[in-house]
Amino acid sequence: MAELAQRVNVHPNQITQWKTLLLERAIAVFEGGESPQAPIDLNKFHAQIGELTLENDF
Repeated sequence: MAELAQRVNVHPNQITQWKTLLLERAIAVFEGGESPQAPIDLNKFHAQIGELTLENDF
């Protein structure tokens, strides 16, 4: 676990949380079931990417 965490630059606890979520929701993922999360508003993220790009250009 520690080696994987180091390779992807995250804390080992984060990998444990991801694993737990996968084990809890694996059936829904592979059956194409409904996602428990609300739909994502991509426009909001695109706007944020644009703002950050402008900041980086300065």
